[in-house]
Amino acid sequence: MSLSLRPARRDDAALILAFVRELADYEKLRHEVEAELADIERDLFGSNPRVFCDIAEWDGAPAGFALWFYNYSTFRGRHGIFLEDIFVRPAFRSRGIATALMRALAQRCVTEKLGRFEWNVLDWNAPAIRFYRSVGAIPLDAWTTQRVDGEALERLAAG
Repeated sequence: MSLSLRPARRDDAALILAFVRELADYEKLRHEVEAELADIERDLFGSNPRVFCDIAEWDGAPAGFALWFYNYSTFRGRHGIFLEDIFVRPAFRSRGIATALMRALAQRCVTEKLGRFEWNVLDWNAPAIRFYRSVGAIPLDAWTTQRVDGEALERLAAG
């Protein structure tokens, strides 16, 4: 049994969308998924991609993914990586796949001299929180995520 990680390719767009939907099912958020195949193709594989994806395969079978992008810390004066999504299909869990995906991104941070590696986790997802603690993550309890979207975004934009 062998694990391999690789950067996503254009022909992985449907697979990436399937992973996103499977993750949304797990998080009970499928009703929020608006992304379509054309969105994935444009944003990950268009002329100026701003989001990236690594695919994990177990013996050649698609097992999981990590979708990420660069962010920036003005305090550190350096870019970092924000992990938007990480997901391993249930049949492939407990094989070190998520750890390998996280390690690859941490290695990218070190190699590129990036300032930090961060992500969000749902507060009810105890298995994910335990996993993140096991790789050395610490919660940023003093910070809360803020979001403006939908009609509120339209109102803000309109002034």
